[in-house]
Amino acid sequence: MLRQVAEGVSVHESEFCQSNAVVVQGRAGVLLIDAGIYGDEMACLANDLSELGQTVVAGFSTHPHWDHLLWHAGLGAAPRYGTARCAATARDRLSGGVDAVAKAAGIPEQVPLDLLGLITGLPAETAQIPWDGPQVRIVEHQAHAPGHAALLIEERGVLVAGDMLSDVLIPMLDLNAADPIEDYLAALGLIEDVAGDVDVLIPGHGSAGGADQVYARIDQDRAYVHALRDARVPSDPRIGPSAKDGWDWVAGVHEHQLQRLAQRSEHDGTPR
Repeated sequence: MLRQVAEGVSVHESEFCQSNAVVVQGRAGVLLIDAGIYGDEMACLANDLSELGQTVVAGFSTHPHWDHLLWHAGLGAAPRYGTARCAATARDRLSGGVDAVAKAAGIPEQVPLDLLGLITGLPAETAQIPWDGPQVRIVEHQAHAPGHAALLIEERGVLVAGDMLSDVLIPMLDLNAADPIEDYLAALGLIEDVAGDVDVLIPGHGSAGGADQVYARIDQDRAYVHALRDARVPSDPRIGPSAKDGWDWVAGVHEHQLQRLAQRSEHDGTPR
């Protein structure tokens, strides 16, 4: 079911990790950001749009993780975009075949994979999504994944944050990057630069928030990353007994990140 969160902007939430597909109304159709997860859910979204007399005229993937690269035939054959680095990363990861990716990532059987990752990379430094609708500014960074993009729908005051600023997920760093800590802190700074223009925040996973949540979630994510950097135990409600029901596995993600960063530090001979 589509839920309107701002004028001309709606969210379709998946059962899978509270994943949010975002629909933005344009002049000749809609822009669909991170289309969804399960096949029946995307088919439901396609039906909802059809009943509203809307067609998808463009798609966008915020980053090259499988759960943000999906599509369904019922959504049509509109051009699907990502940043240049996002698209290149997706092609590289899919070069060994979709089945190999599905096995390695443990993708659920209910997920349709035939249209996985078929996105076009926008030219480097592209500032706006090319489509006939409200301007959507691309805030590209390298925090969570290569070519990750937060999107600011300027006329609507909506920030689509990708896999950042979640109320249920801790910051999940790209641990293969040269400096994942600094990448993440730099990305938070870029998002903070546009936060004053935001009335509604939509994370890739979790609950949407109002203007009061934007800076609060930036501060919370920054505090978590600082704790990782300093090898401190973070005081974060998304980890441990205070985590929301069904999200206890996030503590395991935190432990994995701590371990990997400690290994990097030991290997490089540098302090955390």
